[in-house]
Formats: sequence, C-alpha cells, structure tokens
Amino acid sequence: MAAVKTKQTTADVEQFIQSFADTEQKRADSFALVQLMQDITGAAPKLWGSSIIGFGSYHYTSERSKQEGDWPLLGFSPRKAAISLYVYTETEEQAVLLQQLGKFKMGKACIYVKNLADIKVDVLKKMMQSTVQFLEARYGKK
Repeated sequence: MAAVKTKQTTADVEQFIQSFADTEQKRADSFALVQLMQDITGAAPKLWGSSIIGFGSYHYTSERSKQEGDWPLLGFSPRKAAISLYVYTETEEQAVLLQQLGKFKMGKACIYVKNLADIKVDVLKKMMQSTVQFLEARYGKK
C-alpha cells in the first residue's frame, strides 16, 4: 500500500499565495477563501503538500484501498487554470447546492472555478458547512 504523499507542512501560506497565485484576481480570491474557510472551520490555514491550502483535518481509511491518512476538512489550491476547491462530499444536500452554485467544472474530488465572482459565495459557504458536518460526523472531530 502506497503512503499518502500530500501531508501538512510548515510553509508560510501567505507567502505561498503571493508566489503561486499567478494573477492579482487569483491572489485576492485566495485570501478571501482563506478567511472564509478559516471562519467556517475555526482552523488556521496550513499548506498541504506543495500546493493545497487546508483547514482542520480528519483521519480516514479508504474502504476501497485500505489506505489511510490525514486530509484537510476544507481546502483549495490557486492553480493556473482554475482554483481547485476541496469542499464536496457527494451528499444529496450538496447535489442540490451544486445546482445553485454558478459557473464551475467538476473534477473527481474537487470543484474548479475561474474566480469567486463566477459562483454564489453564500451557496459555497453552505457547501463548506455541510462538508465539515459530514466529515466530522463520519470521522470524528480532531
């Protein structure tokens, strides 16, 4: 079984955003997401791996592969093509919220948005709150 490669680091999140986010808009959106996710989780932002900003964490064991590890409750990455949002847990409630979110693309494990102006931030907040509740109910609070 392969070890999980993406782990929490001690790198400076603000410095990461300043250097990694490639446009002023992406930097502004990143700092807005930091505040939003910090408010919802009550956790300080931490860099996970080389490019994911995560908030809080939970310990999981995959039912499929039996791999286990830690992962942020909420997270995002200001990638070049789009901002990757790690806020989705595939619940029925979130399926309804996705229909109201706005302009985005769906990946296997995340939602891609060009910028926050393309989506309804109040809907995103509900998705984030739902994700935290789901993960804490399933894996317990850390």
